[in-house]
Amino acid sequence: MHKDWKNYQRIVIKLGSALLSHEGAEDGLRAEWLAGFVEDVADLRASGKEILLVSSGAVALGRGVLNLSGKLKLEEKQAAAACGQPLLMEAWKKALAKHNINCAQLLLTLDDSEDRRRYLNARNTLEVLLSHGVIPIVNENDTVATAELRVGDNDRLSARVAQMSGAEMLVLLSDVDGLYTANPSQDPDAQHIGIITEITPEIRAMAGDSTSRVGTGGMVTKLEAAEIANAAGCQMVITLGNIAHPLKALQDGARCTWFVAESTPPSARQAWIAGALAPLGSFTVDAGAAQALLSGKSLLPAGVITSEGIFGRGDAVWIKSAEGKLLAKGLSAYKSEDAVKIIGKQTADIENILGFRGRQSLVHRDDLVLL
Repeated sequence: MHKDWKNYQRIVIKLGSALLSHEGAEDGLRAEWLAGFVEDVADLRASGKEILLVSSGAVALGRGVLNLSGKLKLEEKQAAAACGQPLLMEAWKKALAKHNINCAQLLLTLDDSEDRRRYLNARNTLEVLLSHGVIPIVNENDTVATAELRVGDNDRLSARVAQMSGAEMLVLLSDVDGLYTANPSQDPDAQHIGIITEITPEIRAMAGDSTSRVGTGGMVTKLEAAEIANAAGCQMVITLGNIAHPLKALQDGARCTWFVAESTPPSARQAWIAGALAPLGSFTVDAGAAQALLSGKSLLPAGVITSEGIFGRGDAVWIKSAEGKLLAKGLSAYKSEDAVKIIGKQTADIENILGFRGRQSLVHRDDLVLL
């Protein structure tokens, strides 16, 4: 089932600098490869898929602008990224425009994926872009990220994006066609592994050490990406990117390694809400709202009698009946001081009360778990 693309509505695709750029290419870009890749993306979109891209390349393109060579210092890398980002986005914009596709740039740091408020802002931005048919193009914000704030590589960043966006599939386009029992460039007896259902110590040993050069094509970070993605219910696949039309090749059965998730993004999210978050407050609801929740609907302000506790937007809260029975656990769409102002009010009145246009529900049905 994991190989059936019909199961995937939202797909994150990660591609590295080596695929997009080359020192001998005009303007540093591999234009022919990029055109073929974008054709694949356009075909996926035409079949109803939502696509997010995690793209390296800014530092590589910016090197040429600054005439930098060799191993770069942090400040040189940040400067190169600043010069290269406009070039990278211009390349994507032109390539996608040929297929009447718009794109948008998102630059993220580790804080953006771990801080709850920034996470929600980034997730909401992705949702709006996708709802308008725009392809988000994500990269780490190298210009401002210091060593302690870095995700570290776009393998893990792509997994964070998959988690953040609720994607069902993550594709890592690599210089190898998957995981091997040993480094295939050094061991002629290395065996390719097609499917991995659990990342065991033996699997990690095959990837090598992240501090050595004997790993199989940077496989350590790819395994870390797989753990993040699979935990979020997202299937992940590693396949060869340095070929014409790599996504079409993957669909046609090209050799790859699948990391199979046991759950789906919605069920993984439900489990996370149910078990990983400690509620910081509660909403007490009337009988009508209680019945609406049990029938699978969101919690609207009008059905809430009281709000207790101090919590922020995105924090977990209990939802209780008027008799004190726990009905559900969910994520509040408003911080407590705003929630207090709108409980018992109609959705249409929220903007007038708060002075901004917020979400229609206090807790959306996708953000709650019935008890």
